[in-house]
Amino acid sequence: MRAVMQTRIPLTVVAATIAASISMPAQADIQSRPTISVTGEATISAPPDLARIEAGVTTDAKTARDAASANNDAMGKVLLALKSAGLSDKDYQTSRLSLQPQYANQNRPGPNVLSGYRASNQVTIKLRDVSKIAGVIDAVTAAGANDIGGINFMVSNASKLLDDARAEAVTDARRKAEIYAKAAGVTLGAPISISEHGAAVPIMYRRAAAPMAAETPIAPGEETLRVTVGISWEIKAAP
Repeated sequence: MRAVMQTRIPLTVVAATIAASISMPAQADIQSRPTISVTGEATISAPPDLARIEAGVTTDAKTARDAASANNDAMGKVLLALKSAGLSDKDYQTSRLSLQPQYANQNRPGPNVLSGYRASNQVTIKLRDVSKIAGVIDAVTAAGANDIGGINFMVSNASKLLDDARAEAVTDARRKAEIYAKAAGVTLGAPISISEHGAAVPIMYRRAAAPMAAETPIAPGEETLRVTVGISWEIKAAP
């Protein structure tokens, strides 16, 4: 008696096949509609109200212990200067800590010669008042910071500003679409698709050099937030 083989098709596959056969005509109908597709843009400028500073201390010594000890002492003075400047403990934190051997330069082949050790300690400082940037840089420099990485300016309410820019970008896209529609002798129908091009950044950063001279001059300037959207409208014959 021979065994009878049966082929079973999973119910999920059948359901997916039916759904695809139903949706394909609808998708084809949408793609076949006459449309006008344009890109709308909008920019909003705002003065930065936050800043981040990278400040640190780098120390060289003959032994690892001496390098680490001297570096810890120097960084302690920098942290004390930050506290004296009125910064909260939550507004600065260690972002880099390292202790590495240093080797003497040799012009002849052979094994490297250990010349000492370099200890580095860096903190990231968050300033909620950009008018204090120059004073903080001068304070940490005077306290012994010899590694100022730069300044990052930020806009704290960038998300709200970007939402305003999105609305303006849609208005700009419609203005362009209406120009094309009028020139082509048609009218705009309902929008078929709306998409944002690229990534709208919620917080804008701008890095600036941080010189270590006394009474450091800082010019925050303005940040420009940009949004680009692509919109397709169905078009109809003009009445």
